[in-house]
Amino acid sequence: MFAVVRTGGKQYRVAAGDKIVVEKIDGEAGSSVTLGDVLLAGEGSDLQPTDGLTVAAEIVAQAKGEKVIVFKKRRRHNYRRRNGHRQNHTILKIVSIGAAEKKAAPKKAAAKKTEEAGAEAPAAEA
Repeated sequence: MFAVVRTGGKQYRVAAGDKIVVEKIDGEAGSSVTLGDVLLAGEGSDLQPTDGLTVAAEIVAQAKGEKVIVFKKRRRHNYRRRNGHRQNHTILKIVSIGAAEKKAAPKKAAAKKTEEAGAEAPAAEA
């Protein structure tokens, strides 16, 4: 199974066991992360609905990318500026692609049902 997820303004095609380099995500190495913005999912050439689908990943490391030199120059004005930049990255290992866990939703639904039943009972007596 594969999925296309969006994180850090970019899209990545992932499958279980893949390692990807994404924009910095807060967390320590070894902690787990859930990517909830799934754009597309499928098995081979068959596509599946993405409602409630999440991708579970584990942070392998926090790293920095290659240095990029930023050089500015204005001709004939003796203006030169040299600057460097290294972007922070997070290396993720995709653990699984599956449905989101809904732990809090049934409690809220059960509370609503009891409220509705309580509201209907006095109305039926009157």
